[in-house]
Parts: sequence; structure tokens; C-alpha cells
Amino acid sequence: MTSAALDDLHSTTPGSASRRAPRAWLHTDAPSLSLNGDWDFRWSPVADAPGFEDPDGWGSLPVPSHWVLHGHGAPSYTNVQYPFPVDPPHPPDENPTGDHRRTFTLPDSFDGAARVLLRFDGVESHYRVWVNGELVGWSTGSRLAAEFDVTSMLRPGSNELRVRVHQWSAASYLEDQDQWWLPGIFRDVTLLARPAAPIDDVFVRAGWTATLGDAASAGTAASGRPSTGTGTISVPTLDAVFPVRFTVPELGVSVVWDSAEEVAPITVEGVEPWSAELPRLYDATLTSGSGAAGGGAAGETVSLRLGFRTVQIVGDRFLVNGERVVFHGVNRHETHPVRGRVFDEAHARADMALMKRSNVNAIRTSHYPPHPRVLDLADELGFWVILECDLETHGFEFQGWQGNPSDDPAWEDAYLDRIARTVERDKNHPSIVMWSLGNESGTGRNLAAMSQWVHARDPERPVHYEGDYTGEYTDVYSRMYPTLQETESIGGGPATPLLGCGPAEAARQRSKPFLHCEYVHAMGNGPGQIAEYEALVDRYPRLHGGFVWEWRDHGLLAHTPDGTPYHAYGGDFHEVVHDGNFVMDGLVLPDDTPTPGLAEFAAVVAPVRLSVSPLGGSSIAGGGTVLVENRYHSASTAGLRFCWTLSRNGVVEASGRFAPGIVAARQSATVPVPDEVLAAARADADSLAPGDELWLDVVAELAGPTAWADTGHVVARTQTLVASREAEVVRASRVGWQGDRLGDATFTARGDLATLKGHAVAGPRLELWRAPTDNDRGASQGGYETADPELTHGVGDPTAPSSVSKWEARGLDRLTHRLVSVDRTDDGLVQRVRVGAANSGAGVEVTHRWTLTDAGLLLRTDAVPFGGWDVTWPRVGVRIDLPAALLSETASWFGTGPDESYADSSHAARVGRFEAPVSAMTTRYSMPQETGHRPSLRSLTVGPFTVTTVPAPGSGHRAGFTLTPWTAQQVGRAAHPHELPEPDALYLYVDDAQHGLGSRACGLDVLPEHQLWPSARSWSVLLA
Repeated sequence: MTSAALDDLHSTTPGSASRRAPRAWLHTDAPSLSLNGDWDFRWSPVADAPGFEDPDGWGSLPVPSHWVLHGHGAPSYTNVQYPFPVDPPHPPDENPTGDHRRTFTLPDSFDGAARVLLRFDGVESHYRVWVNGELVGWSTGSRLAAEFDVTSMLRPGSNELRVRVHQWSAASYLEDQDQWWLPGIFRDVTLLARPAAPIDDVFVRAGWTATLGDAASAGTAASGRPSTGTGTISVPTLDAVFPVRFTVPELGVSVVWDSAEEVAPITVEGVEPWSAELPRLYDATLTSGSGAAGGGAAGETVSLRLGFRTVQIVGDRFLVNGERVVFHGVNRHETHPVRGRVFDEAHARADMALMKRSNVNAIRTSHYPPHPRVLDLADELGFWVILECDLETHGFEFQGWQGNPSDDPAWEDAYLDRIARTVERDKNHPSIVMWSLGNESGTGRNLAAMSQWVHARDPERPVHYEGDYTGEYTDVYSRMYPTLQETESIGGGPATPLLGCGPAEAARQRSKPFLHCEYVHAMGNGPGQIAEYEALVDRYPRLHGGFVWEWRDHGLLAHTPDGTPYHAYGGDFHEVVHDGNFVMDGLVLPDDTPTPGLAEFAAVVAPVRLSVSPLGGSSIAGGGTVLVENRYHSASTAGLRFCWTLSRNGVVEASGRFAPGIVAARQSATVPVPDEVLAAARADADSLAPGDELWLDVVAELAGPTAWADTGHVVARTQTLVASREAEVVRASRVGWQGDRLGDATFTARGDLATLKGHAVAGPRLELWRAPTDNDRGASQGGYETADPELTHGVGDPTAPSSVSKWEARGLDRLTHRLVSVDRTDDGLVQRVRVGAANSGAGVEVTHRWTLTDAGLLLRTDAVPFGGWDVTWPRVGVRIDLPAALLSETASWFGTGPDESYADSSHAARVGRFEAPVSAMTTRYSMPQETGHRPSLRSLTVGPFTVTTVPAPGSGHRAGFTLTPWTAQQVGRAAHPHELPEPDALYLYVDDAQHGLGSRACGLDVLPEHQLWPSARSWSVLLA
């Protein structure tokens, strides 16, 4: 490589002058040739690699791909850190380099082309291109498209294309996103034949205005038609050889423009609007040349899908089609455990359909433009999209932002180049309602220049950038992980200081629409507190919702030396610096498995909210009502059906449907509980046996199939306890000890359970420890255990260490048990145990009281803390060890489910009768941690054993349970699921309570109301 070529790696210039100006990614009938496939490939660890003529070291590599996922070098994960010295704009000499080479022959369809363009849709991070030995040019901007005119370089017959890709370059300083560093040609490479009369670029705006007296809210979720209004089509850019015909057949539009001066707005009546809920699209075409007006040079036809919608900011409201938008969104990276960022349309469609089924209505494309087809899918399926530029310089935070390119004039061209290529490629998508300048790049003049460029190019879409804390150049106020108190302050509640703002700047920011571009960090078991944030959005119209961080874990498929597969994260590839499993922070696991956190999100943000007023208690005399609140932006409930079931102890007794009428968007309706529900409830309530519970479930489900779900998919639900009868007091059996046997059990001399129903068991053993969650390990924001958030504006104690560090310091993971006494009674035994940890004076006095009853063995546990407890407890409960043979069994239970739930993540849980294989009772998080807790158990059966909880007198509180093949200590020691030991038992945890989850891996600590502090506790279970 020449010294000039190496100099390009150190240049803040974004690319060679031979790159063509950015333009829209268009669907065209002009010929093209995909160059995807197997290429010759050679890898070198340094930038100054041998020339292409050197015959040594060549193999093959598929394109698109990342070479580190095919055995050349290794992936590297960092969140903020740069994996090379911070010496801008210079990359290191140890710069992995991949040479790509292939031959191709132009098809006959290219014979009439006036020009041929070579398009790269994504290459990380710097690449240089040759055709037939002649230098074409070079480019940077990994997730951005670049085109080169190669017409003069092509020849008849075989042609050779060479591409040299360097992993590091000056541009790498602008691409410090929280993700894997994955070099290579990872998106499509295409040759484009351009006709003599081309349509090179077009920007079509399709605005919508409601007809007087009409409203978009009459639309339907899955069927029927929305209201119509006036559509306005304007074309601010049409780079073409005229004449050009523009058609929208469904609207009767067909016009011919003979010159650029003739292009004028078109007004059409009777247009249905586009929204994320009703993604109505109209097919449009632009035809140039001979097809436009019956004569002229050969042209092309470009196809567009128009969505009519108008984006506005009015005061402190962000509006689409005149109505406030609430983002129930996710941050979406492009990631796959095998392909990395290589696009697969079927997988993307399935992923986005899962989003829709989970009530996700918005996507922030963190932190770069996705593959262009993703935006087509967003238009079609319906998402509000914030499209983000390929920009992040987060690593400069470690340098106090000194040298940050965002405020260095030398980098201005690179910044403007990136935003131009972002906006121009995707400007025709109705789903995009906001442009984002990038992420976590500090602030400075270059970001302000980007904003000015966007406002000039597309004044109809607002500009977002979270790092503009004082609001100097952005249209909306956006933050990551503000506390609940600060969020309320932004919404209009009691004033608190705003990050980085003086009084005047704070007033400016409070006058804008606000959104959380990131909130509730979905790492591992969590996040907690979704409901608390959503409640603020309900209360304050200035708050427009937000985007969960993030959609999917980024685990890469790897194998141990013996071939065991697992999903790898930072450090698993021997990186010099890395950020561990912080890349595993999604609502979906790497293998596409939705986490319980996704179900929780779907339940909290459901677009239809249902509530049932009390039916009058055991007499069912009050009648009751059902409130249906439609929180859709634009869809009515016409596409939904409403169903009810009445269940006794989890078994359905009666079911049916009711019709609240069509409820328009943003409206509500209250209807009486159907008479058939009341009749069935009265009949069942009169026949309740002791301990019986009668539950009414009301659901809103799809009345017909959609592109993302089948008929019957549940959109929202609520559950109400209609009636219950207090259980009878469990009384001692008249049959007591028979030798060493008490009922179906035997005990050791220490008073521990030894066998039950002839099977070896062990326990009970007091447990205060749980395998730490990622949120337990995190300390990203202040702690709430030592500071009241209501008194600190939610900031908490900034010096507070993580929960797990405090728990470990108190020895909760290594408790020892000292038997105090064992006393037999006529019908049972009493075991007293003193529990504590080495070098600690704090502990728990535990009393286990066993009583033989006619229903089985009753175990009552009393736990009384003593000494100087100054930390929360992860859990308080007992562990009972069951035979390993039960690991292949199915568990069935009556209680909460179907998934795990915790104090601050419980909206997806409902009371019912559930069953699942024992192996599915826990979630296989990417890093093993606490999982599987289901509170408020009634009864559980696994194999020959049944466990029934006895509610606490007065409160009705019941213990919960966890079934797991591993102890909490074993889980806590494993860094990956495959590192867990071979199970030798099935462990039943019966927990009176667990500490909440929080979001402190990157967010708030567990709120005080969800913390578990040491206190005297009692709980009872029957074993049979």
C-alpha cells in the first residue's frame, strides 16, 4: 500500500472525492447485479499488508460477513472504552486488514446503461476499492452507504473487484457505539446500471390533514377503514432526466412533469392517514424517459410506498396527524449470534412482528441507520422510528471530553457527511418521525452544524440528540435514565435541577416535548420500575414515553474446547479491554427467546387498559362495571374483541364475550359487567368451598389476523378476584409419631427432613442469598438503601456500592447454621437454629415447627433477625432439596404465572393454574442469575410431592416458590450457563419475600417500597 493510502487512515476526511453524493435508497426496475457471494480473502494483522498480487495467504470468505466471525482475528466488545490508544485521528499500526477480491461479468441487461455505479451498503470501518486494477476511491462510515461511478473502468467479459478493509481508521473515533467491533463488508455490494434517462434521487413528502368534522380515531386496529382527510404530496427533490410521470393509482393521481420547474404539490381528498397503528400505505411510481410520456431515452420506474402523515411540535407536544404520540419503544441494534450485523430479512421481520405482539410501537435505531429494508418493514408493520446517525465518541468521556471530535472544526466535514448520508438514504419513509444526530458524543459545534443541515434539508421532522442537555440545537428534550423525581419535574411536577442546565436553560427544556431515548435497562433479570415511569407519562402530557435499553442481547455463538455451544460476551475473546456482559442487556435473549421482562413491558404499556369495578364481594350484589380505555394514537377498538372467563382455583367455569362498542382512539367506555358473568359468578360464589377463589379475567384480543399476529392474540388483560372463602384452619392429626416416622416423612437426629414419601430429601435450610442479578451487581446511579429518593430528587446516595457487594460483605452468600435445639412433640417437632456468617454479629433465629395434619405435614417457619443488620436481604425463605430424578418432570401449580415476577415487575403475572417442564421453570439468562421466583403460591405439584402454602392470618400473604436445578450459590459462581455444574438435585425455594429488581445495572436502584429489609417473618406450607 502506498504512503498516501495509509495517510487516508489518519485523515478526518470521510472519503475520496470520487464518492457520489448521497441519495435515496430506491426500489427501481433498472438492472442491477448483486456481488454478494464467496470472495477471495486474505487477512493481515497490520495495515501495511502485502499487495493483492502477492499469492500467499488467500482463502475464501462470504460477502456480506464479518471476518472475525469466520476465524480471522476475534471480535471485541466495549461499551465506552476505545480498544486502541486515544490519539485522534490516528489508528494504531496493529490494524487488522482484510483484502477481498472477486471477478464478475456484466449481464446483458447492462448493455444499454449510460453509467454503472458500485454501491456498498455497509463496510466497517475504512475501505479502498479498485476495479480492474484502477483505484476507484475510498470511504468511511461503517453503517452508511457509498456509491462510486465505475463506468470507465469496466470492460467486456471478466472484471475484477478488489476491496481492502481496515478495522481501524480515524473514523473509528466516531463509531464508539455500545456493541461489538466487527470489521468487514457486512452489507450488500451491488452494481447498478443507470439508464440514459435516470431517476437518481427523489424526496416525496406526503402530509395529511383531517377533514373538518372528521377524526383519525375512527380507524380500526386490524380491519375496516380509518377516517379520511386531505393528503398533500410535495417533491422537494427530484434529480431526474425529464419528463417524469408520477402516479398513485389508488388515488387517481397521474401527472407528467416535463421539467423541474413544473414539479408542484398535489392535493388529494379522501386519503387515509398513516400511523404506527394503522400503517396505511399507497403504492406510487415515478417513471422517466420513454415510459413517462411516450418518447425519449430509456428510463426507469422507481416504486415508492407513501404514508400520509404530518409531524408537528405544538408547544410542548409532539404530534403526528394532530395527536400526541407516546413512544412505547425499544432501542434496536443489528445483532445476531452467528451473522453479527449481517442482515437477514426473514429474521428481521419475525423480530419486528414479536415487537408488535409485545406492544412495542416505536424503534430508535441505536446507534446508526439499519439495513434499509428494516425501514421498509417499519413502514409496512407500523412503527414510529427515530432514525439515528452513525455517530458516537463516548470514549472521550474518559479524557474529560478533551479532543472530542464533536467540537473540533477539523471533523466538521465528517460529521456533515454522516448526517447527510443518513437523511438522504432514508428520507422517504413515513415511519421516520424524527432524526437523531447520534449518541453519547458530548456536545459541540459540529453537532450544531448537523442540526442546522437537517433543519434546512427536512424542516418537517424534528431533530433529536440526547447530549444537547441545554437544548441549544435540538427540538425535543431527551434524556437517559433520569430519576422518577426528575422525570416528574420535567413533566410539570415539583421542580428539581435538570442535568447541565441553569434556570433559563431548564425553562427552555421544560417547554419542549420530552422523551426517554433510553430508560429501564433490560439487562438480565429485569428491568423493574417500568410501571412507575409509565404512570408519569399518563399524568403529564409533556412526557412522550421512551425507549427501553435494549431490544436484544448481543451474544455471539461460541464453543468451548469440547464443542459445547454458548453465547459469548466481552472478555470471552481475550480482549485487552472489554466491558464484560454489559452487551447482554436485551428484552430478548440471543437465541430469540423473549424474557419475562418483555412480557412485563407488554403488560404495562398495553394500548387498551381494562379494569373491573368490585362486583360486591361474596354476595355478588353490586353488579360492577368494566372500564375500557383506548390509549391508541389513532386506532379504534373495532379490530378487537373482548372476552371474559370465570375461573375457580384456576379452572375455567364459564366464559364468553362482551361488546363495549367501538371505542375511538384516546376515548374510554364504561359498560356493565355482562349479566351472564354475574349469574355465573353468583352461582359459583354460593358453592365456594373453604380456600376456593373465584377470578374474573377480561382480555382484549385481535378479532382477525394481522401481518404480525394471529386472531386471538391478547393485546391487554386484567384480572379481578370476584369472591373467595377463607381456608379452614389446618389442625393437627390425631396420629402422631410412629417410631421415627411422622406421616410420610422421616427426620434426622438434628431435626432435618430426611425422606418424604420414601424419597431422599433434605432441608429446610434458611436462605437469605440469591444469585446476584445484573442489577444487583450494578451501581450506575445512587443507592436508595441509604438515601430517601423523595428527599434527594431521586439521586440517592452517590457513594453507595452495589447491593451485591454489601450482601457479600455481610456474608449472606455463606451463612452457617448452628442447631440450638430439637424437640419432639406429640404430633411433630420443633427445630431451633441460629444462622449467621463468619465475622458477623448479625444473624437470624429460626424456628421450624413441623406438625402432622390430616392434609400432610405442616411446616411453619419463624425467622427473627438479631444483631446489627444494616443491609437489605436478597430473599428470605427456605431451601428444600428434592431428588434429581424430578428434573425430567413437569411442574403444575396454582398461583402466579406463567413467568417469574418480583415486587417491581409483576404486571404480567396473573393468578391461574399453570404447568411447565421443570427445565423451563427458570430463564436461561446470558449470565446466570436469580430467576424463576413466582410469588403468592397456592399449591405446587412436582412428581409425587405437593406443596400448599397457608396464607398468613389477616394479611392473606402467601409464600412464593422457585424450582431450580442449582443452588443460588452455584448459579452466582457461573459466568455462563454452560459453566453450571451437572445437577445433583432439584432445589425448591419457598420464599416469604424477595428484594425487588430495580434497574441499577444502568438506571435506578430498587425503590424503597420494593426493598426487602430484615424483619421478623413467618410463613407456612403443607407438604404432601
